[in-house]
Amino acid sequence: MTVHALNNQEVRLLREEIELLMVERQKLLQVTGAAAVLVANLDSDTLPEDQDTIDAAEVLAESLNALSEETLKDALDSVRAEFDSDLAQDASHPN
Repeated sequence: MTVHALNNQEVRLLREEIELLMVERQKLLQVTGAAAVLVANLDSDTLPEDQDTIDAAEVLAESLNALSEETLKDALDSVRAEFDSDLAQDASHPN
């Protein structure tokens, strides 16, 4: 096999891997977007009293808050939800 043929094969394999990663990213964005919508619509007063449930909600909220605004926007776009940047700023800068 020539060096040129090997390079073409490597390029093809890299393209296939990138395509798989892009599909996986889209799926992860959809899950993240759905989780963000869920958290945004949660009413902390109506959460079950179970500490495990409360802890899980906190972990999820903290994970979502750790995302960049661009990634969160992409996630919300993937589930066709709207991103309220004023609300996000209020949440990240409590009074």
